[in-house]
Amino acid sequence: MKTSEYNPSKIMLIVMLFMIASKLDGQVNAPARAPRIISSEVHSDRTVTFRISAPLATKVIFVSSDINNKEMGDKGPMKLGENGVWETTVGPLDPGAYRYNFNVDGLSVVDPLSSAVSESNTHVCSIMLVPGSEYMDTKDVPRGAVAIVTYFSKSLGRFRRMHIYTPPGYENNMVKYPVLYLIHGFSDNDNAWPSIGRAGFILDNMIAADKIEPMIVVMPALHTSAEIPRGAGVLQRAGQPHEEFTEDFLNDILPYAEKHYRILADQSHRAMAGLSMGGMATHRITMANPDKFSYIGLFSGSTISLNEITDVPAFKKNVKALFMSCGDRENPSGLQTSKDDLGKAGIKSTIFVLPNADHEWRVWRASLIQFLPLLFKD
Repeated sequence: MKTSEYNPSKIMLIVMLFMIASKLDGQVNAPARAPRIISSEVHSDRTVTFRISAPLATKVIFVSSDINNKEMGDKGPMKLGENGVWETTVGPLDPGAYRYNFNVDGLSVVDPLSSAVSESNTHVCSIMLVPGSEYMDTKDVPRGAVAIVTYFSKSLGRFRRMHIYTPPGYENNMVKYPVLYLIHGFSDNDNAWPSIGRAGFILDNMIAADKIEPMIVVMPALHTSAEIPRGAGVLQRAGQPHEEFTEDFLNDILPYAEKHYRILADQSHRAMAGLSMGGMATHRITMANPDKFSYIGLFSGSTISLNEITDVPAFKKNVKALFMSCGDRENPSGLQTSKDDLGKAGIKSTIFVLPNADHEWRVWRASLIQFLPLLFKD
């Protein structure tokens, strides 16, 4: 029997022909790929074009609670262009972070081409950044860290989560730091301030610019359940969730932070601030515990009146900064009334009103930027 001669060139030719045939077959049978697109494109004039590939969809709507154009409100139909790509352009927008989703034939979806998301208490949204802010942009400065911390709440009998910011250099020293407890608002969770609120970037940039003192920031979850009360009547009866958070905060969150982090655990190095419902929680906790906090921030979250203060001399001595803010389309006159009322008793306060703003994250990020320089200067 004659053995066939080994021919490397012939074998290589057969392999190449096989690969070409397989590739052609794949091109014939494979479904068409979605076109490559930029799903959120920020233009030089700070308008933003949003896009999603949905060639089989009959209707696509752009949805954003943070973007409210006069012509579309917080929802706007997108136009179908070439290759099944839907798009819409909004703005111009102020520098900052914005949440959005797409509604595709009735189904709410996040941006499939972006991994940047912001959580709420019950769902997630995609998130994008319009650059141009002195303190909110990502800059080449020393960076702190934001940790996701799971703790067991003895008050509630279950595990809970919070985010904790530590300033640049925390891991390399044994310094103790002052602490700010920063609370989100209605329907959000502890992810809100680090994501849509840009808290970590704001702190890093302001510390690098020597505008604020390095500090630890504890950002807990305000809601103690995924059930969110709806309607004014329900909110009026929803005392238990507020009480649950207060118990969790005083008995679990605050002790956990002071045990596990190098925190200066005294009144003069402790601040608390919150937005909207988080401002109300801040108001309730700080006023009920006048020996615990020297710095109070209420961002679109009620005010403090003179008749609430049971010991005026002690309040004047212990509270080193009282800050109240809102958008000019909210209730700025209420801030001025409170400031004037407190001033009659010699209690100083700072108010801040953001122009052309409603009850929105633009107000609350700007409020944080205004509030932080007031902290821990003495």
